[in-house]
Amino acid sequence: MAAAQKERSAKTAARRKARGEEELRLHTMAGTRQALAELMAWSGIEEQGEAITLMIHHLHRLGPGGALPLLEPPRHEITVSPAVVRKLEGFQRREAMKLGIKN
Repeated sequence: MAAAQKERSAKTAARRKARGEEELRLHTMAGTRQALAELMAWSGIEEQGEAITLMIHHLHRLGPGGALPLLEPPRHEITVSPAVVRKLEGFQRREAMKLGIKN
């Protein structure tokens, strides 16, 4: 006779507890989800958990010197054109004149 659902769930829970298994949740934006889907397609991996686990272990194997550069968030560089600088400076001068501030 097949085991009841409650019994199977209890056995699964006990097995996970004995192995030290822990659930990790990950909320992502669409771009991150797309990147994960592409990585999974490239490697033929069907399970998200498997892909993420493999990435963590491979990244960890690189050690601090190899892994840390990959863990730095991308920074956006902001450049202001000379025309915008002139407009901002003109605005600053007009506002200073309104407030009676001398430069």
